[in-house]
Amino acid sequence: MSIDSEAADATARALLDIVPLVMRAIRAEMRSNRKAELSVPQFRVLSYVHRRGSTSLSDIAEHMGLTLPSMSSMVDALVGRRFLDRRPDSLDRRRVAIALTDGGQEAWAAAHNATRDSLIRRLRGLGPEKRAELEAALATLRRLFSEEGDGSSAEGGTHVNP
Repeated sequence: MSIDSEAADATARALLDIVPLVMRAIRAEMRSNRKAELSVPQFRVLSYVHRRGSTSLSDIAEHMGLTLPSMSSMVDALVGRRFLDRRPDSLDRRRVAIALTDGGQEAWAAAHNATRDSLIRRLRGLGPEKRAELEAALATLRRLFSEEGDGSSAEGGTHVNP
């Protein structure tokens, strides 16, 4: 194994160890925050729709890694709670577009803000240099794993969008 391959292997192992710890902290915060009354998967659905503005059931299912029937059940529940709305797609009337309702936007914002506040409390202990290092690493991860990116360019700026 080359030095580059060994370094990449070590980084991959570190990611596999660290990402679950971060997700566990986020899940714990989501469970403790009963204002929004959302499960983590429901929050992820609302987050995806929030980023997209409007999307299809197939796109959400693919993003979540669920079958269409499973995703349909979750979306039905969120529609029933008036967090999501189904309407004919403006470009293709045969398709159904799924969008956030005002109530869905409020539930997403409440869960997002509470979770962000929890992360802020954890990050306050970092000094400016460590925080800058973390932001640079997160910017690199964003480029490597973004849905738009192909991961071919890992170098560049260090700004992380909230």
